Amino acid sequence: MSKELIAKSVEELAPLIKNKEVSSLELTKAVLDHAESQNESINAYISFTRKQAEETAKQMDKELSAGNYRGMYHGIPMAIKDNLYFKNEVTTMASNIHKDFVSDYDATIISKMREAGIVFTGKLNMHEYAWGITTNNPHYGACRNPWDLEKIPGGSSGGSGAAVAADMSVASLGTDTAGSIRIPSSACGIVGLKPTHGRVSKYGCFPLSWSLDHIGPMTKTVKDAAGLLEIIAGFDPNDPTSVNAPVDRYVEKLTGNVKNLVIGVNEEYFFNNVDAEVEKLVRAGIQALVDQGAKVKEVSIPALRHAEYAEMITILTEAATIHHKNLQERPEDFGDDIRLLFELGELPSAVDYLQAQQLRRQIKLDFQKAFEEVDVLIAPTLPIIAPKIGEDLADLNGQKVDLIDHIIRFTGPGNLTGLPALTVPCGLVNGMPAGLQIIGNALEEGTVLNAGYAFEQTNPMKGRKPGFASSLQG
Repeated sequence: MSKELIAKSVEELAPLIKNKEVSSLELTKAVLDHAESQNESINAYISFTRKQAEETAKQMDKELSAGNYRGMYHGIPMAIKDNLYFKNEVTTMASNIHKDFVSDYDATIISKMREAGIVFTGKLNMHEYAWGITTNNPHYGACRNPWDLEKIPGGSSGGSGAAVAADMSVASLGTDTAGSIRIPSSACGIVGLKPTHGRVSKYGCFPLSWSLDHIGPMTKTVKDAAGLLEIIAGFDPNDPTSVNAPVDRYVEKLTGNVKNLVIGVNEEYFFNNVDAEVEKLVRAGIQALVDQGAKVKEVSIPALRHAEYAEMITILTEAATIHHKNLQERPEDFGDDIRLLFELGELPSAVDYLQAQQLRRQIKLDFQKAFEEVDVLIAPTLPIIAPKIGEDLADLNGQKVDLIDHIIRFTGPGNLTGLPALTVPCGLVNGMPAGLQIIGNALEEGTVLNAGYAFEQTNPMKGRKPGFASSLQG
């Protein structure tokens, strides 16, 4: 029973908890038992907080007995990426430098999640300082993909992607600067949402790049993501980038009706140089929405040809600025890969940075123009399939290509523009998951989520789970 229980989504578990068919304590213990027993294989967790989790779960059960139900996430156990601050708890950023860092306050979203009744089970592995896409961590060990333990789970939120896919956490959060929610979500076969920039407060999240960072849900289903976004979204005066806009009831927006939805397709950038099998799955996904009444329109976004340059200059320089002091004083305490990136970030000039921002502005204007004609854009999330741990090259239609350059090609534009972007599993390529990405207009998460929900209802994964997880269940 416990293995069936931990495989369920939040939307399945919430009514069981609400109706007292399952207690939060029972569910929390089952998730933690499973996560602790499997962590040696997957290495998704950096640390567990069982004692606090069980105490919170008992409290949630007591409140429910007293008639106080806090909503969909009441009593749901979740582990969190280890760059979000918890008051009086260590937050490591998966680094050596911050291995003993203790915050004296909760991140805004952690406070919101506590209010929603979420039970925190521990901190999840990530690429050091969120500056990488493999989660091959030199200080805490490589995190592994539950679909194939020899392969990367993506990054930087690799622990979150792996934990949700392997039922070691019912849901999670990721941070996304060039794709760090969507890359591991696609690679691990789960749902990942990068909301509009400023929609979710970043106060209490260790930054990688001030103008590119986002925080969002990583979940088993689109409805789970919608429910979690309702909890964490909203204006926060503590975050200077926070947007003061009303928060929608995202779960209610999930009608599944996409009749007359206009889907934009950009061939020259988003379907250029893509794994042939991934492309086939994404085009089939677009057709599945057309079969439900959506329409397709080809759109041109000329400035996208500058997106990779603008993204890299921005992230390199902002990240190097954040870590400048430690890079000068204790460079040996960084992992080799990110130390090189911080050193590279010291090279671009102010002219380079400001030119990148001008290009970024043009990319935003071109997207804005596209959204005058379409409701969403659909593209592959990744042009490649996750390679083996330790490999710097990926296979792309029989050619070996640079992993970092290619894995962020289709996710980076969402960070440059700040537009909401959702990845939904769309099938398997050689036993590994692929993701379909839906990009929307600013603050139109409801439209994006509903398109994702309509696609999810076509059952593109056909119920398939990671071999790792299914062998445990069977």
